[in-house]
Amino acid sequence: MLKTYTTIRDAAGPLLVVYDVEGIKYEELVEIEMQDGTRKRGKVLEASEGKAIVQVFEDIRGLNLKNSKARFLGKTMKLPVAAEMLGRVFNGAGTPKDGGPEVAAEKYLDVNGSPINPYRRAYPNDFIQTGISTIDGLNTLVRGQKLPIFSGAGLPHSMVAAQIARQAKVLGSTEQFSVVFGAMGITFEEAEFFIEEFKKTGALSKAVVFINLADDPVIERITLPRIALTAAEFLAFEKGMQVLVILTDMTNYCEALREVSAARKEVPGRRGYPGYLYTDLATIYERAGRIKDKTGSITQIPILTMPEDDITHPIPDLSGYITEGQILLSRDLHRRGLYPPVDVLPSLSRLKDKGIGEGKTREDHSGVLNQLFAFYAKGREVRELSLILGESALSEVDKAYLKFADEFEKKFVNQGYYEDRTIQQTLDLGWQLLALLPRSEMKRVKEEYINKYLQPSVL
Repeated sequence: MLKTYTTIRDAAGPLLVVYDVEGIKYEELVEIEMQDGTRKRGKVLEASEGKAIVQVFEDIRGLNLKNSKARFLGKTMKLPVAAEMLGRVFNGAGTPKDGGPEVAAEKYLDVNGSPINPYRRAYPNDFIQTGISTIDGLNTLVRGQKLPIFSGAGLPHSMVAAQIARQAKVLGSTEQFSVVFGAMGITFEEAEFFIEEFKKTGALSKAVVFINLADDPVIERITLPRIALTAAEFLAFEKGMQVLVILTDMTNYCEALREVSAARKEVPGRRGYPGYLYTDLATIYERAGRIKDKTGSITQIPILTMPEDDITHPIPDLSGYITEGQILLSRDLHRRGLYPPVDVLPSLSRLKDKGIGEGKTREDHSGVLNQLFAFYAKGREVRELSLILGESALSEVDKAYLKFADEFEKKFVNQGYYEDRTIQQTLDLGWQLLALLPRSEMKRVKEEYINKYLQPSVL
């Protein structure tokens, strides 16, 4: 029998405190009946003897505590899932936002997911092509990996996210590939941009989109990534699809978490964020992966904007610990008109070696990757030296390194928003750039690959 209480006595932001309760459980769903009869959903954040703190998913402005009721439903939040979710747009609570009908559920899944037994996890080792050279060539994305993009305010991370969602694919496979796109706290213009991009290119037909606008309830920002990942788990592990989950912007998610933590009067941690921020982020990031004996997989690309471009800020700092690398966007490259402005030197994919090579990308990939990285690092050093000493003080080899760095940024890093490069095109372009330097400088690529792939530079 459902328990109804009229003992709501305190409210702080999206939180209500219900007194004199019995038998209430953590994460239990709650229905709040307001004084005018409207009903709003919430869940139990904390249950102690005689008291329950309820987090309401919707706006509760105008709530009259004395004349409102809390009904505890005795179940956790579940999402109706079905294959027909593909091509649909939902809000942060999982309700259709595109004017279409409610989902005819094949199953109802707990939005908090089920932990994957570590013994049953399969190691990520298959290449995912994004069509972006700086990712595919140098910081390769592997199926089952979690690889965040660290950006800053004003940088084109939304365009990069839309481009990856549009272009990402698994090579040499007949398996179905789909994208689950979750956007938190974005503006109406950004939401329209994403939806129009997906519709215009036909990418929406293979995508499930969840959108929480900046003026939507802050609590939706906390539930949205879990709802999106629940849909992804259904498509991956029930329908056998290869699913790429893109979550933007995780900074808005963490700000919502901080707001709720402050409303609960919890002792703050670094920069006011709750002390359990690491654990909370891990409950999202660790839902990526592959499972033995299952054909499907979940790959994650969380996107976060670093406050003041500070990579030591708690959000990128903790994300870096949990995930397997990072793609860093550069404000300097963006100012110079280069897109996507990926700074390849501090960027890293810790699993790249598992997804490249013969049978996955191409036999020469590892050597080209290491040589391009080494040449570009040296070219950046020479560029800084030339600013101090002048270009006339450079040797001929130094000048070749300087030219390489410039051409690498113009031709390899820079590419069109609608330019979808295959991994073969990326590697061939890498060889054209390597030809700008003397053959004697190529110490990180095998001689047999130099003889096979190196051509006189046409750049």
